[in-house]
Amino acid sequence: MILDIARKIIKEGSICDHCLGRQFAKLSTGLSNDERGRAMRIVLAMIASEEKDEALKDELSKSEGKCWVCNNMFSSLDSWADKAVAALSDYEYDNFLVGTKMTGLLSENEEIIWAQSGTTFAEPLKTELNREVGKRIERLAGKRANLKKPQIVVLIDIENEKVELEVNSLYIYGRYRKLVRGIPQTRWPCRECNGKGCERCGNTGRMYQESVDELIKPHIVAETRCKDTAFHGAGREDIDALMLGEGRPFVVEAKKPHIRNIDLNSLEIRINQGVSGKIEVQELKFVESEDVEKLKSMKADKIYRFTIEHNTTEEKLKSSLDILSGTLIKQKTPTRVLHRRADLERLRLVHSAELESFDTNNAVIKVHCEGGLYVKELVSGDGGRTVPSIASLTGSEAKIIELEVIKVG
Repeated sequence: MILDIARKIIKEGSICDHCLGRQFAKLSTGLSNDERGRAMRIVLAMIASEEKDEALKDELSKSEGKCWVCNNMFSSLDSWADKAVAALSDYEYDNFLVGTKMTGLLSENEEIIWAQSGTTFAEPLKTELNREVGKRIERLAGKRANLKKPQIVVLIDIENEKVELEVNSLYIYGRYRKLVRGIPQTRWPCRECNGKGCERCGNTGRMYQESVDELIKPHIVAETRCKDTAFHGAGREDIDALMLGEGRPFVVEAKKPHIRNIDLNSLEIRINQGVSGKIEVQELKFVESEDVEKLKSMKADKIYRFTIEHNTTEEKLKSSLDILSGTLIKQKTPTRVLHRRADLERLRLVHSAELESFDTNNAVIKVHCEGGLYVKELVSGDGGRTVPSIASLTGSEAKIIELEVIKVG
């Protein structure tokens, strides 16, 4: 059966040892496809000689020209490897993976040989190309191929005769403390011009000129020589809130980094020295891409300290906080964020609420609650969209005038 398939393949025309042997790639181990192809050709030649089969001899002779399946791609393996190593030379990496962009003609040729020969033992052309070029890159660059999580993917673009690189991101975890008010967590495009630049934003395209993201970004870019960064936070605090305590967990994604082996202790010092006391980062460490999703999906409890403006008595306020402690709050999306959030109803638990200080006009309160609770509306009631609230329980208006997040998680 195997020799019958091999003879059908030989009859189709000139074919290289790689493409001949690849049709039987699943049948043995310890051999390369070109070794399989040469062995198959030798066996057929021996049969032709023993049986004095002139037709088979003629077919074998005709099969030694330019390969109609791969167009002699395998004669260029060294050249592709050289191009890849040259493209990789500007990047720091420990491992890589090779991929191939097939042309329509090569894909069609492969389908034809499978259909005509009836082989069920073949591996795809691109699989062999990837492996063989990868072996050569390993030898030239002294790096290892990684099939699961490569730092860089080398793409062989056959049609355009060039090599492209897909550089996977570098992920850095940390915690940030926001020490001044008026800074959002991430870049915020201007609502009027959607980032294009207008009179309202002073042609900057931004609602706010600074963010935690943008204060960290230039230091990451300088260290890794990356194209851009993306900031991923474990939730976010309001622009007018401080983020204190141990800070809020975050991951910065450095996109297409040229440098990966950076000193995170030095980076932490440079960031903290360069942001003029506006933010502070700590606990920097390298993580994987999967940690971004874990970070975004974490349901961390929060502890807030805030100052409220009120017109109630200390007894009523203490009583309302006692009621809130251990209560499940029914909360519709706040009016202030309806323009960018779906109008949903959420249930969030207040673990505890305690009064820290009180005077005639203001009071300081500490609340420990489930993540996702809007504490400003827990105070004001948001016109009945948050139930119960301090305002509804005291029977008087109340609002937060200063807010601090003192613990996340």
